[in-house]
Amino acid sequence: MFNLNALVRPNVLKMKPYSSARDEFKGAASIFIDANENNIGSLAGNNYNRYPDPHQKKLKQKIAAIKGVRPSQIFLGNGSDEAIDLLFRMLCQPGRDVMLHLPPTYGMYEVSANLNDVQLDAVQLTADFQVPVEEVLNQVKPNTKLIFICSPNNPTANLINPECIEALLRGFNGVVVVDEAYIDFCDSPSWTTRLDEFPNLLVLQTFSKAWGMAGLRLGLAFASEELIQLLDKIKPPYNINEATQELALQALEKSEDLRYMIEEIVQERELLAHALPRLSSVLHVYPSDANFLLVKVTDANGMYNYLVENGIVVRNRSSLPGCEGCLRISVGTLEENQKLLQVMASFRL
Repeated sequence: MFNLNALVRPNVLKMKPYSSARDEFKGAASIFIDANENNIGSLAGNNYNRYPDPHQKKLKQKIAAIKGVRPSQIFLGNGSDEAIDLLFRMLCQPGRDVMLHLPPTYGMYEVSANLNDVQLDAVQLTADFQVPVEEVLNQVKPNTKLIFICSPNNPTANLINPECIEALLRGFNGVVVVDEAYIDFCDSPSWTTRLDEFPNLLVLQTFSKAWGMAGLRLGLAFASEELIQLLDKIKPPYNINEATQELALQALEKSEDLRYMIEEIVQERELLAHALPRLSSVLHVYPSDANFLLVKVTDANGMYNYLVENGIVVRNRSSLPGCEGCLRISVGTLEENQKLLQVMASFRL
């Protein structure tokens, strides 16, 4: 049976979180001389001389309304990478505890495990990039605290079978992290719709992909109120800056326009997926539920270098297990995609 307090590091349970000036003050005031800010103003303009809301209340309320969750189920981070790192620091004792991931997958899970001195166990995805549930559960140790699943997966682009994820949620007493950075590009419902069903579920999302806000660094974590409270307890006090909060609120006001961008990206993805197999250098294009394609080519290193020589940068993923000979190609504009196809067609071994 899942017991969150039994998973959390004892020092985290006992620690007293940092209390900022904005935490201690409640009510209305016209003069703020409590936080050692520059009260004359800011050379950057607006109200940037003031610290931002440490709890991002307005932003969380808006996100909650759009996502169909409660504000208390939302954590906002400096990219989803911050939430990943905080999960390790919250749950895993350095040098003792274990994290499990499913390569080929997003590399920051491994980086965060190494940084926090957490043992990294791996179970490779199947040939069709799905989760071998029984093998994963057999690999779980008494001190395995986290399982990371990226769905749709990066770099393979496919959605992970929901039945496999549910089996892990029911069979594992640690925290299952479902990273949904690319969920907006597929028709599958988000796991945020099942937060109340699974207390050991944490869902990651981001504004970097479909929302087109990678430069602002705003990631989201959705989980039980208890899990979110612990993440808030250990985060830096002002981890989301004022400009990011303002611009995110402006973007959320245009949420109805999001589907038009997604539709255009998906349309271009399908055109690319149809055109690439016609090239002699392309061996296979894997199905995609994301905004990129995994493409197996005759010579991944040669093709990568050739594209760079022609001013086109893709990602060479051929060193990852299961992705030998593969390039990861993000969907570009119509003009960019046409140029890509033209250059790839001229490649010769």
